[in-house]
Amino acid sequence: MTTLTREFTKGLWDEIPIFRIVLGLCPTLAVTTSLENGLGMGLAATFVLVCSNGLVSALRKLIPADVRVACYIVIIATFVVCVEMIMKAYFFTLSESLGIFIPLIVVNCIILGRAEAFAKKNGVLASLADGLGMGLGFTLALCVLGSIRELLGAGTLGLFFGERVFLAEPFAFLQQAPGAFVTLGLLLGLMNVVGKK
Repeated sequence: MTTLTREFTKGLWDEIPIFRIVLGLCPTLAVTTSLENGLGMGLAATFVLVCSNGLVSALRKLIPADVRVACYIVIIATFVVCVEMIMKAYFFTLSESLGIFIPLIVVNCIILGRAEAFAKKNGVLASLADGLGMGLGFTLALCVLGSIRELLGAGTLGLFFGERVFLAEPFAFLQQAPGAFVTLGLLLGLMNVVGKK
């Protein structure tokens, strides 16, 4: 397996941010009431992660060690503002639904952590592959969590079907904050069982 392939695929299973590294839980629990929200948040974070990883890696030898974290935050914030403006212009309803969690991508542990742990030490291509893999892993996790909570909690799957698809009475509990914790806990347990095999 080539280095780029390994850097890309590790974020899809071995180091999937939510289930393996357990980072980024605040937006995970808050926005995953639906598949659409999970997908929107995941793609926004992926864009920021890929772009910031690439730029941090490209500038790693120019950024002084004393101010590196501040520089990373400025770089990340620049891309977050781009994402926020694009979402407000083209996906206004989704932008309103995600609310404050789009601007809070600036301080997302996953993005700052990848800049500090990976991009500052590796080349641009490896950093882009790392960012894309981690971002898509994050998106996948948000989509799975959002799908389960929307389908079982509201009885719908709005991204694909506009009306109710779950025939039984939905568990409204899953649409609330405690339901997010329960669903995440069950998925973490499932990941651990599958990971041991």
